[in-house]
Amino acid sequence: MKRRNFVKKATIGTMASVIGADIVFGSVMPEGYKPLAFQDPDPFKMFDKDKGMVVLNDKPWNIEAKAHLLDDKITPNKFMFIRNNGLIPENIDADKWTLTFDGESVRQEKTYTLAELKSKFPQYTYQLTLECGGNGRSEFDPPAKGNQWTIGAVSCATWTGIRLKDVLEDVGIKDDAVYIGYHAADVHLSRDPGKEPISRGAPMIKALQEETLLAFKMNNKDIPLAHGYPLRLIAGGWPASVSGKWINRISIRNKVHDGTKMTGTAYRVPCNPVAPGEKVKDEDMCIIESMPVKSLITYPKSGAIINKGKKLDIRGHAWAGELEVTQMEYSIDFGSTWQSCPIEKPANRLAWQHFNASIGFPKEGYYEVWARATDSNGISQPMLLPGWNPKGYLNNACHRIAVKVT
Repeated sequence: MKRRNFVKKATIGTMASVIGADIVFGSVMPEGYKPLAFQDPDPFKMFDKDKGMVVLNDKPWNIEAKAHLLDDKITPNKFMFIRNNGLIPENIDADKWTLTFDGESVRQEKTYTLAELKSKFPQYTYQLTLECGGNGRSEFDPPAKGNQWTIGAVSCATWTGIRLKDVLEDVGIKDDAVYIGYHAADVHLSRDPGKEPISRGAPMIKALQEETLLAFKMNNKDIPLAHGYPLRLIAGGWPASVSGKWINRISIRNKVHDGTKMTGTAYRVPCNPVAPGEKVKDEDMCIIESMPVKSLITYPKSGAIINKGKKLDIRGHAWAGELEVTQMEYSIDFGSTWQSCPIEKPANRLAWQHFNASIGFPKEGYYEVWARATDSNGISQPMLLPGWNPKGYLNNACHRIAVKVT
C-alpha cells in the first residue's frame, strides 16, 4: 500500500471513530475533503439566536444569555437559553408524533396522537419561568463540574398547551401513584439507542398542578426544535430539567422515578449544609424541587457610565420558584443599606415579576448596584454565594452591575 493511501485510510478510520459510524464511501471521498460532521455549524443561525448569546458547549448544545439580553418581559426565542443533555432529534414528523402513558401506576397503557391531544383537551396559556438548576455554577469555589453557567440560563416565555392533569385523568392513574417520569426522542451522545440522555420527572403533586403543561406552542408559535418541538413538558418554578423536551412517553410510577439523571448526585444538593469541597454520599443528597428566590438586573448593562447629578434608571425581573416575590430592594453601598423599589405582581402563578427603580448617587466614582428579592415566606437572596454543593446548583446570590459616575 502506498504511504499516501495508508494515511488517507487511517484518517478516515479516525474520523469514523469520532462520528461513531463507518464512512460508507470513505474510499472515494475527495482527498482533503472535510465531512459536514466536522464542519463547525453556526448555532446562531441554526437556532435563531442573537449573536450576543454565549455558547458553553456544542456536544451537546448549551447556550446562555447575558443579563441585558433578558430585558423583555416575555423572553423571545432569540434570547432563550438552550440546555441539552443529548443530541437534538432529527426528521421529526409532527403528524405522526404520539405520546404514550405507561408505568406501574397507570390503569391502562394509552397512546395519543399529537392531533388528539390538541383537539380532545382544553388549551391553556401561561407565562412560566424556567431556570437551569446549575444557573450561576461558574461562581462556586471549589469549582463544580458541568457547564459553567453565569446568570443567563433563565427565561420566562408564554407557553400554550394542555394541562397534564387533564390527560392523566383521562388515562386513569392508580391510588399508589407518587411520581411521573418522562422519556423523549433526543439521542444519547454515544448514539446508543439503548441509552437515554435524560429521563427526569416530578411528584404527582407537581404533575397535577394547574400550570403543568404538555406544551406545543411557545410565544404563540410552534415550539422551536431546540426547545422541544413538537411537544414538551413545562413545569415552571422547578429546575428546567423537569420540563422535558421532545417527550413521547410518560411513566406513572409507584416510586420516585429512577431514570437517567434522577439518581446519584444529579439535580440534587446536600440535605444538610457541608463544607466547601466535602464529599457527600448519594443517600445524603436531596432532589431539587422549587427553585430559590432570585432576581436579575436587565437594564442597564453592567459598566454603565452616567453624569454626576443624573439618576440611573434600572429594571429587571425577580422570581421565587413556587412562591411569589413580595419585596424588592437595591443597594449602592455593597449591601450596607437597602432601598425598596416597586415589584409588579406576576402575570400568573410561576411567572417572573418585574421591578424598576431610579437611583441617585452622592458623588463621582465607582459604584455597584446590587438587587435583592424576598419571597412570600420571608426568605431573601444571600448577598454573596450561598452554601457550596458538589454540583454547583442553586446559586441565587444577589445580581450586581458596575456603574461609574463622572
